[in-house]
Order: sequence, then structure tokens, then C-alpha cells
Amino acid sequence: MRRTDPEGHGPVRYGPPLPGQGLPVLPELRSVLAAAADRADAEPSGGGPALLDAACAYWSRRGLPTAHDRVAAAPGAPALLLALTGALGGNVLVPRPCAAWWAPQARLLGRSVFHVATPAECGGIPDPYALLETVRRVRAEGGEPRLLVLSVADDPTATVAPPEVVHETVEAAMDEGLHVVSDETWRDTLHRPHGTVLLSPAEMLPGEVTVVTDLAGAFLPQGWPAAVARFPDNDSGVRLRAQVLDVLTVLGARVAEPVAAAAAYALGEPAGITERLTAAVRLHAHVAAAAHRAVVGAGALARPPQAGRHLYVDLGPLRSALGAHGVGDAQDLEDFLTARLGMPAPGGHRFGDDLAALRVRLGTGPLLGATDEERAECLTSPSPLELPHVQRALTLLGSAFDDLRDDAQRWEPPR
Repeated sequence: MRRTDPEGHGPVRYGPPLPGQGLPVLPELRSVLAAAADRADAEPSGGGPALLDAACAYWSRRGLPTAHDRVAAAPGAPALLLALTGALGGNVLVPRPCAAWWAPQARLLGRSVFHVATPAECGGIPDPYALLETVRRVRAEGGEPRLLVLSVADDPTATVAPPEVVHETVEAAMDEGLHVVSDETWRDTLHRPHGTVLLSPAEMLPGEVTVVTDLAGAFLPQGWPAAVARFPDNDSGVRLRAQVLDVLTVLGARVAEPVAAAAAYALGEPAGITERLTAAVRLHAHVAAAAHRAVVGAGALARPPQAGRHLYVDLGPLRSALGAHGVGDAQDLEDFLTARLGMPAPGGHRFGDDLAALRVRLGTGPLLGATDEERAECLTSPSPLELPHVQRALTLLGSAFDDLRDDAQRWEPPR
């Protein structure tokens, strides 16, 4: 009997990767947390002054001057998106595919969620024409589209939206009266920072866009929940922030003081933090590129990864081979690859894709080793792909896909 969630998609993991897949904690971050460990309370709802100051400075360095009354903090981006959805009301639009936790946040509040197709060149952001068509269809059916959530540096597809697509999509959203929330958790993890242009929607329209950044990813360990939001730079932004703070207060969603201290320190971007982030990005980029070569070489489809720590793979061309293994949909594919690879391989249905589509998200974290020592060695090695444990992991990945390619060739009907 298949394990299912209420939508029939199996057990869902919406949060961070499984324990033990992250890089070792930076010693100076551990020291900051330890120094604040005797503060047993939590920050005020929305964050304390030090954390908010650090968030303002972080965005100001990125060309988005930010005032104290335009920022809020919470224990993770899900709490912020839940509060934003509750404050704004109406229906929610998201790209297909999108981060696994976006849609459940809205459904928890009884909001309808509509997935919109993405352009061919990237994920994370709706195609502008598909967005307009969806908004008009929803309104014709009596709905009230109010909120668009997007991500220019995307999880799950690991792509970065070209600036011209961002312009067209955000302008379309503004024309239809939608409020845009930009999830920029992975904006600081560009694999080629000098060769990839990332444009935040808030840079286009600072008075119309809310930015959310989850720090437990690029800046903090996955188990230290802290996120910050930057609200529009106008009176409506002040009102929206006040409404979000009301929801966070009702939820009791406050950042623990030790984690807030670590978050404020990380957002200050001292040399140790930036050096570790640069090294981690370089490492994940190398591993993601190697994984991409392996899956594409076997005949699967995947956009080249440009940011983050994932790879989104379409195994449609290998459907015949997978069918011989009893794989007929994304849930079957998830079960098959998780067992075959010995690592989480969530199917595309977790991210709003069609259950019938044979798509899967692969993470680079599990390919770095099984212990803190192995993962730490990856960070310091000049040639991480040559480390034995990384080679073994990539070989296993490559052989699994090569076997499917060979099976597909055997199953291919004669011409």
C-alpha cells in the first residue's frame, strides 16, 4: 500500500534536508551562539534591534536602502510567508514548480493556490503571458488573486531568472494588482557570481515588492531557524508590516535570542562568514555541475544549475526503462531513486509539478559525505571531486542513470 498525504502524493518533507547533510558549523558562529546561550528568552515579535539593524545593512549593501520600520524577523521563512498570506488575503499564485513549502502555507489558511507555468529558460518565476492568462481565468471563475510568490534564484530548479523575464513578469503582476513576494534565500549562492546577473524585483519596484530571505541555508546551519523580510518602501509597506507583526504575535513566532545573535552576526558579513559562504558555494557548484553532466549524459533533461544546492531532473526520456522497474509517476520515481541512490530524491509533485511527470530534485549535500569530517574535507580540498567519498557518491549517481539509459536503449522499439 502506498504511503499518501491528503493529496495522494506520499509523505511530504517541506522543511530543510535530512539531518547530517549540512556542512560543519563555522566555529565563530558557534562561539556567538554559545555566548548568547544564557539568554533563554526569545526576541520581540518581528525581531530585536540588533537583528533588524543587521538586516537593514545587509539590504543596503545590495542597493536596497532599508529603514527599521520596513523589516521584520521570524523563526524561518515559512512563518513570514504564512503571516504575509494571512495579512494580504485572496488567492495565491506560484510558479510550477516551486519550493515545496509555499503552497501548503497558503492552504493552511484556506487560500486557493494556482500554479503558473514558467518560461523555457528558467524556473522560479512565472511566464508573464501565462501569469496574465491565469489571473484572468481565476477572476472569471470568481476567485480573487492577490499574491504572487516567486524566486529569482530558485529552489527547486537551481536556475536564475534573466533580468528581462523578471521585468516582464513583475510588470504583468503590477498591472493586475498583485502583491509580489520575492523569496531570495539563495540569492547569495550564485555558482558564477561574476557571470550571472541577478535582479531582485525589489530593485525594480522597491515600493511594491516584499522580499523574504531565510538565513538557515546560505548564512546559518539548517537547524537554526531565522528569516527576515523587507517590506515596500511606502505607507502600504508600513501597514503590511504591522499586519504581519500581528500574525507573528498570535502565532508566537519569535526568534530565539541565541539564534538572533548568530543571525545578526552572519548578516554583518564579516570575513569569516563571507569566506565560508564563498567556499561552500564553490563546492556545491562543482558537485552540481558534475551531477548535471552525469544525468544529462544518460539522456535525462536538466537545466544547468546556477545557484543553490539542488538539481532538477526530468527523466521523461527514460520513461520506458523506468516503467520496467514499476515506475509510472513521480511518487514511484521518488521511491525508486531514493532507494537506488541512498539519498533523498523528492519527486516533482512535491513542488507542484504534475504527478505524471517523471521529475525529481536531487540535492548536492548528500554527495559531500556522510560525516562532518568528510564534509569538512570537501570544503578545504582544492579538488573536492577527486576525494574518494565524493567520487563514490558521484559514481553511484552516474551508474544509476547510465543503467537507465542502457535499459531505455534495450527497450527502444526497432525502426
